[in-house]
Amino acid sequence: MSSSHSLHSSYSSVSSPTAPSTASFTAAGALEKGAIGTGDLVFFVVAAAAPLTVMAGVAPVAIGMAGQAAPLGYLISGLLLIVFAAGFTAMSRYVRNAGAFYAYIGRGLGRAVGVGSAYVALLAYNAIEVGLLAVFGWFTESGFHELTGVRVSWWVWALSGLAAIGALGYLKVTLSAKVLGVALALEVLVLLVFEAGVFAHGGGPDGPRLGALSPEHLANAGVGGMFVLAVGAFIGFEATAIYAEEVRRPERSVPRATYIAVGFLALFYTFTVWTIINAFGADRVQAVANGAGGTDMVFTATERFAGAWAADAMHLLVITSAFAAVLAFHNGATRYFYALGREGLLPRRLGTVTAGTRSPAAAVVLQSALGLAGVLATIATGADPYAVTFLWTNGTGILGIMIMQALAALAALAALAALAALAALA
Repeated sequence: MSSSHSLHSSYSSVSSPTAPSTASFTAAGALEKGAIGTGDLVFFVVAAAAPLTVMAGVAPVAIGMAGQAAPLGYLISGLLLIVFAAGFTAMSRYVRNAGAFYAYIGRGLGRAVGVGSAYVALLAYNAIEVGLLAVFGWFTESGFHELTGVRVSWWVWALSGLAAIGALGYLKVTLSAKVLGVALALEVLVLLVFEAGVFAHGGGPDGPRLGALSPEHLANAGVGGMFVLAVGAFIGFEATAIYAEEVRRPERSVPRATYIAVGFLALFYTFTVWTIINAFGADRVQAVANGAGGTDMVFTATERFAGAWAADAMHLLVITSAFAAVLAFHNGATRYFYALGREGLLPRRLGTVTAGTRSPAAAVVLQSALGLAGVLATIATGADPYAVTFLWTNGTGILGIMIMQALAALAALAALAALAALAALA
């Protein structure tokens, strides 16, 4: 047993949840292999994180909590997740499964924990999708009213978005990748325009100040809550492993896409939050964030430093940012349903794909129905789509994914230790 292949074969028999490798499945039930590349994976991950939505909607809250500590909060969170990613990307060389973390956890910690984590993942992804659908509708209602003077209720937009997302999920995964790529490029571009505007005008009222990046600010009150928001800003990066069955050369593409996506988000978030602080002045920004116009502070700064056209564009692109995030989580959830159906943990119908597009059609229909149920529940209860549905479901979903990440980290340590033991016996 001296070759890496034989080690892989021996390892595959240890602690399998229910045959999570792809080898035992026929082509008739398989997702399209080699359909996407590293760049597509990066689009899926970064779009799920929704950088514009995070920077415009969540970063002001983080600044309000911890002031100048916020930029370092995003940077440190990204660095910690890169360390975590080292374990789960190492696992991706041995386990390639659309169930991703569930398969990893099953290999490292046993079948029962793996199966339980799969249902946690489904609950988390569905909670986040419902919340994002609600906030997509809320953003669209507000933006459409501002531009046209006509108010169309948020749920009309949410249901329209869900219909489009369901259609994209049914079609080839490459089409979703293209849509996400365009949406992501535009939302990053408008944030770069904002940043360029700030520095073209001297870097804010006090000029660019590196003091906001000083570790001394980590002693500020509210840092704990800020770190929760900062870690949540990276949620979705684990999706690289979900597409391991569909990506070209997964042993290279999954780790590469993971590190590129998390590294990009860490640097981009840090620089953008630092720019927001400079735009208002380091000594005043926390008061602004906690004031009456705090939730709109990024739009206000964009209009001041880059022009009204840039602020209008940002209002529109927040909508596409939320749409892209819903699409990314929708696709991720359908692949969990597909993996669990294929392995008999849910009705096997969910583990089938269409002959033409190789998409998990039954899983797409079920996931769309669950999204519909979430929107209808919000309508029926009269809950505020942002303050109630989005904040509560998003918080619940982030907690679920953080539990999955912690279990996956433990599983990676256990599984890689078992692999090392096999290597020592070879």
